[in-house]
Amino acid sequence: MSYEFERKQRIAVVGGGPGGYEAALTGAQMGAEVTVIERVGVGGSAVLTDVVPSKTLIATAEAANAIGEAADLGVQFFTRGESGRPVRPEVTVNLAAVNQRLLRLARQQSEDMKSQLIKAGVRVIQGDGRLDGPNTVIVSTGKGKTSTDFDEIQADTIVVSVGASPRILPSAKPDGERIFTWTQLYTLQETPEHLIVVGSGVTGAEFASAFTALGSKVTLISSRDQVLPGEDADAARVLEDVFKRNGMTVLSKSRADSIKRTKDGVIATLSDGRTVEGSHCLMAVGSVPNTAGIGLTEAGVQLTDSGHIRVNRVARTSMPSIYAAGDCSDFLPLASVASMQGRTAVFHAMGDAVNPTELRNVASNIFTQPEIATVGWTQKQIEDGIAQGEIYKLPLASNPRAKMMGIKDGFVKLFARTGSGTVIGGVIVAPRASELILPIAIAVEHRLTVDQVARAFAVYPSLSDSITDAARAMHIVN
Repeated sequence: MSYEFERKQRIAVVGGGPGGYEAALTGAQMGAEVTVIERVGVGGSAVLTDVVPSKTLIATAEAANAIGEAADLGVQFFTRGESGRPVRPEVTVNLAAVNQRLLRLARQQSEDMKSQLIKAGVRVIQGDGRLDGPNTVIVSTGKGKTSTDFDEIQADTIVVSVGASPRILPSAKPDGERIFTWTQLYTLQETPEHLIVVGSGVTGAEFASAFTALGSKVTLISSRDQVLPGEDADAARVLEDVFKRNGMTVLSKSRADSIKRTKDGVIATLSDGRTVEGSHCLMAVGSVPNTAGIGLTEAGVQLTDSGHIRVNRVARTSMPSIYAAGDCSDFLPLASVASMQGRTAVFHAMGDAVNPTELRNVASNIFTQPEIATVGWTQKQIEDGIAQGEIYKLPLASNPRAKMMGIKDGFVKLFARTGSGTVIGGVIVAPRASELILPIAIAVEHRLTVDQVARAFAVYPSLSDSITDAARAMHIVN
């Protein structure tokens, strides 16, 4: 479908992460003149230092974990010693090779995305973008101080997608050698002997899980009474039990006051005076939006107290010509949400049909072992009376395919509206929960009832069969 205008609409995208990339691609497909300004590379930190490399590392950790658990399925690894007798080989992880691979994959993904933009007719500029009012972006290429180093881009619509950076605490400053943010871990040449992870949110839990599987001793310092505060309590409990069973030390209700280098490692001092010594430390204490100093306030864009850009459900800011997508906005910080925001922003700006993003319909996943996937209303919201619903939980251990695969931990949990049986949410704790959550997400999006879900044919045997089993157990008698 082509769109004709007296003059092509001009779209300037500041930041080429998932939100900016999708905004640019959508604008080009709709016939706009699009310019993307990106500092480090198309894909932004999500591709180069965050989602792509971290999930690649986690995939390696899953492979290492699968080898370790193969014996439970009757698979044994042996080699022949000098005497001819079988000797069990040692499984090791070459972290330097792993990091080289994941960084190579990240760079390739970035180049592929850049090629897609150029092919679509998007102008890509490497540099820093700063707003100069509601319709102008000033670009600094960083090559020098002469006037030729700055481009002034006029735009009918500006999409800001500048992302966020790891939060840095003055008492635990990362040095990239012993104390790390999650963007710096990929310089490691060897698996840490003892990794201290400060912060038990999604990032902290994911890396703690991965490095345990890779062979590190891990101590997870959590300021709350459970890992993954704010997530489904049953899911967090399963994960913490798995962590401890795998040898991880979890220090709950503990706050790290400082992290200091020692001669050959690090020492964490807790608020109660206790200390924890390790070889390395990962600081996973949240992130801050990259919104300072880029002219947003001067252009009339409202920010939250935390510096995030206020947006509505179509990603529009307080200024009609300016939109924002991704972690720099005050929406849900997920790459999938950023992409949807980018597309929605351009559709709305160019007058096309728009479906405002509904946060309750967003599926999210935590890439631990096992994974935790969620969508829709939560059990706590139901128990607090915010939503009216029934709850059904089915342990994964009762699933035939799970038994065949040796899966002992996890569950499928469905939430259905009281009376109508409409699916309003769900939680899955399982290997590849990120893949299994889709049927529930579709049910939530399209307001399917548990009976409609139950009537779908699940493959037997399969892990997804637990979803239809749970739906069948919630049958509404008419």
